[in-house]
Amino acid sequence: MSKQVIATLVLIPFLLFYGLFFSCVQAAGEKEERSWQDEAIYFMMVDRFNNGDSKNDKDVNTTDLQAYNGGDLKGITKQLDYIQDMGFTAILLTPVVDNEEDGYHGYWTKDFYKVEEHFGSMADMKELVKEAHKRDMKVILDFVAGYTGSKNPWLFDKQKQGWYQQEQGENEQIQIIEESPLAGLPHLNFENKEVRKFLINNAKWWVQQTDIDGFRLEDMQSVPKDFWGEFVRGVKAVKQDFFFIGDVSAVDASSVAEYQNMGIGSFLNISSYKNMTKVFSQTGQSPNELYKDWKSDQVVYPNPYLLGNFLDNQNTKRFTRVALEEKQYPPTRLRLALAYLFTSPGIPIMYYGTEIALDGGDPPDNRRLMDFKTDADFLKYISKLGELRKQLPSLRRGTFEMVYDKGGMSVFKRTYQEETTIIALNNTKKTQKVHLTREQLDTNKELHGLMEEDIIRPAKDGYYLVLDRETANVYALAEKTGLNIPFISVLVGINVLFVIFLILVRRRRKKS
Repeated sequence: MSKQVIATLVLIPFLLFYGLFFSCVQAAGEKEERSWQDEAIYFMMVDRFNNGDSKNDKDVNTTDLQAYNGGDLKGITKQLDYIQDMGFTAILLTPVVDNEEDGYHGYWTKDFYKVEEHFGSMADMKELVKEAHKRDMKVILDFVAGYTGSKNPWLFDKQKQGWYQQEQGENEQIQIIEESPLAGLPHLNFENKEVRKFLINNAKWWVQQTDIDGFRLEDMQSVPKDFWGEFVRGVKAVKQDFFFIGDVSAVDASSVAEYQNMGIGSFLNISSYKNMTKVFSQTGQSPNELYKDWKSDQVVYPNPYLLGNFLDNQNTKRFTRVALEEKQYPPTRLRLALAYLFTSPGIPIMYYGTEIALDGGDPPDNRRLMDFKTDADFLKYISKLGELRKQLPSLRRGTFEMVYDKGGMSVFKRTYQEETTIIALNNTKKTQKVHLTREQLDTNKELHGLMEEDIIRPAKDGYYLVLDRETANVYALAEKTGLNIPFISVLVGINVLFVIFLILVRRRRKKS
């Protein structure tokens, strides 16, 4: 037998194996371009997250919630792997600009062009963004345009006359607007073109200096709508794919949606927040109001998948506190709420400390210092939700249909292209059994449980799901398990060819 034939016989098994392997890799790699609706955001108050540099701990007092507690930018950089391991793909930070004394939260701006010294330096900010981008994570900063701190130097600067609302004649001191939701803070005058120009140039500067990926726009309703149009155009001239998520305090979604004409496609979903808190902070509640929100959002917004969903933030009571007030066990309640947050349409935004069920009432009590002594099982639960959202496009882009709702037990169906997932939520005090009909799901397949491992094979009249009390599961509609004939055929072929090769080699040796 020629050497060429022997070499061919040796190569065939490897070619078959690697051909199969690379075809699988290619199929796995054929993903759609990543969009902002594919992100999951971890939101931090910089001062309360992690102290990474003791050198900037000036006047730090960890026993006083209205003083600086020591968190900084280096501290966040050191915990990027921790955040990513939970499944988050982006981080959102409270303002990092230089603030007035005791402005630990970042909302009392003193100098728009300087990093708050308690948080570090511009070099630290650049390093944070650089390290986040290395991990394919995006960075969003809170941007405050409507007001400054009450002791800002501009208030006493003659060259800045006309920069604030309601000037008192020739008096340089500006009358503070007390009727604002941000009572006590002086609001900027947007009829002044210099104010507009300054803020737009400042925003562009931050993007150019740090390469951040987005802004959360604080208190948008305190600023004229037409300014936001100028602002968005100015920033996008620097970075075209820049992301804006608006914070608008409005009664109804249609009032919020008006800001879309300014070029802002994403907003914090206030209605969803209120209903999620109500539904999941106690047992027996139906998520029907949340489903109605989704139906409404589809009418009001061109892309409702971009809405930012959250359980709590720096301005609300912690979800843990709400559950405690309902005399519930917070971790159990959080598991259900987070299951809905990560599997329903929209961008999930989780406030730091949720992973340890951090408690807190109204501000500043809801801004307690982070403790990294996490519960391993709870952390694993969040990580699994984050991983499922990454791996299953239907959880980020799919349709959303309620297929069962009774007494706190609910089931949702999500479909995207050829992929179908089922989200089951048992918000009751008893084990529940749900029947899904042949019309609702293809019975030529089977359901694979992903949060809790389980395989549900179809009965003649459909599927039967059984869930323990106060638990959730995500199911993938998959092909029926059994013998994988094509793969087994390849393996058999490889072994047969290898045996033939050994026989031929042995015969060749005998002839020699």
